[in-house]
Amino acid sequence: CQYDEAEQILRGISGRTRCFEDKLPSYFLLSQIFQAQGKVADAYDTCSFVLLQLGENIPDSVTPEAATTVIDETLKMYEEVYNDDWLERKMEDETLRIVVKFYSAIIFLAFLCRSRYTAIFLICKAVQLSLRNGACVYTPLSLLQLIGFAIEDKNAANLYHIAKNALSLLERFDVGGDQISGIFMNFYGRIAWNFEPFQVCGDNLRRGFESGLSSGSNFGFNCAFHVIKTGIISGENLVALLKEIDYYLHLLKTYKSELMRNALLISRETVSALIDKGGVTGIEVKVVSNSGQEPVLFHQAFRAFWSGYTVRCHHFFEKCSQLSGLYVQFNPILLKFYHGLNSLDILKQKKSHTTRYKEVVRDAISAMKDAAANSDWNFTNKL
Repeated sequence: CQYDEAEQILRGISGRTRCFEDKLPSYFLLSQIFQAQGKVADAYDTCSFVLLQLGENIPDSVTPEAATTVIDETLKMYEEVYNDDWLERKMEDETLRIVVKFYSAIIFLAFLCRSRYTAIFLICKAVQLSLRNGACVYTPLSLLQLIGFAIEDKNAANLYHIAKNALSLLERFDVGGDQISGIFMNFYGRIAWNFEPFQVCGDNLRRGFESGLSSGSNFGFNCAFHVIKTGIISGENLVALLKEIDYYLHLLKTYKSELMRNALLISRETVSALIDKGGVTGIEVKVVSNSGQEPVLFHQAFRAFWSGYTVRCHHFFEKCSQLSGLYVQFNPILLKFYHGLNSLDILKQKKSHTTRYKEVVRDAISAMKDAAANSDWNFTNKL
């Protein structure tokens, strides 16, 4: 396997270098190889080891309260620091730039094999380093990663403004394709579609995929996942989406990569079922971590909704809602929208207890009003 050969070469390089700083490029590439192979824990441990050696503190676990506190502290620091003087400053310390780079790499891994709260804590530390010491080439990505986790209905407009500021930093640095794919994935896949048309986000996510593919960045296939997710939600042609999913899966097979394979298989199951009006494709998806449960539950609920299985749909959406604060990959607005529509169907049929279903409908209407205020194009028709 080419990955095994590359791993041996990188370990050989690390063994021959005496200075730890000289080993850092090898460690970073090694973490990327582990991630592409689906060895998430090994990739996380590699990044964690490097950050510990560079003097950073990596907690074993983070509580929800600690995550909320550090987000508030970081956003407050941003408001205090972000001005023309800060924009003129650049992070001069090469070691600090490397620290921010490894923090940006470990975030997705922490989300997959630790928790959402650990990922939040780590990305806040990266952003705070930039706010204290000046911006660097990795600052735009780390800011967007933070906003992707922090954005909620109540603060969406303010955080979208911060995200746009992060994009403006690209003009100051020579950002490579590996960074561009990560930036596009976080901005258009997790933030911008609250405000910008789904179609615009989908087109830019495809650009992010192409940039990642040409540069060898793992973020490229993350963009592919968000392309398909956005396409399903925005009502793109299902047959065309199925062909696009198969294209991405073919590339994953060609590159012998496991990255986002499960997520794309889940999406393929949904698209195939919708085309066949509830038919089963026989695809089996392995849930390899707690974070993998949420997309599985969402797609099960989504398929049940369009197949008319209202009670089954409600069951999966309830389970999905319980996870959404921990491992959210689908914006809560979407969960509430389809959960609300399904609850309306149940109320029309006058099935069993109605109190919970009425609460779901009211919550969905409230959420859609807020969403429509931010993006008339995406959400007014749903309201």
